[in-house]
Amino acid sequence: MATRGRPRAFDRDHALRTAMLAFWARGYESVSTTELAGSMGISQSSLYAAFGDKQSLFREAVAYYGEHEGAIARRALTTSDTARQAVETMLRQSADRFTDRSLPSGCMVVLAATNATAGNAAVQEFASELRRRDEAALSARLARAVTEGELPGHADPGALAAYYHSVLYGLSIHARDGRDRPGLHAIVDLAMKVWPT
Repeated sequence: MATRGRPRAFDRDHALRTAMLAFWARGYESVSTTELAGSMGISQSSLYAAFGDKQSLFREAVAYYGEHEGAIARRALTTSDTARQAVETMLRQSADRFTDRSLPSGCMVVLAATNATAGNAAVQEFASELRRRDEAALSARLARAVTEGELPGHADPGALAAYYHSVLYGLSIHARDGRDRPGLHAIVDLAMKVWPT
């Protein structure tokens, strides 16, 4: 009769969610592996055995965030009927998420690794690459809107994508600084007034 291996002493999804919340609230460099292991309810050696190292855990926590909390922009781009609707939905739903008091304020991908010491530059670059990828996806959607005639031919999809992502990142910072939901929606109102017609 085959014997079963010893079951893991922790739930991986729960551990990733716990790490996600810690990194999101305090940033990559402010959270130690000792704190992470303690909040996950495992030993540091178990953390390393399960996730490799702190950087690997951060990457998995960001992926978890992307699947569970941070998919607003991706959903907006794939489910909206028009590019304008996609952008407005992305901004408004993000404003709502950024001010949800049951979770850390702002966006994890914007806030968790903005600054890094030289030894953690790879973490900062990882987050930067995710932001560039998201902006490129928006730019591609806006380019399609030009081709389809939704946007005028003189519209610059790259500049528009950079602008609206700057607004999105600004909403994240304002939320972290304590601005309320109506205040963020007022910013979105103004941002949508510059939509090319």
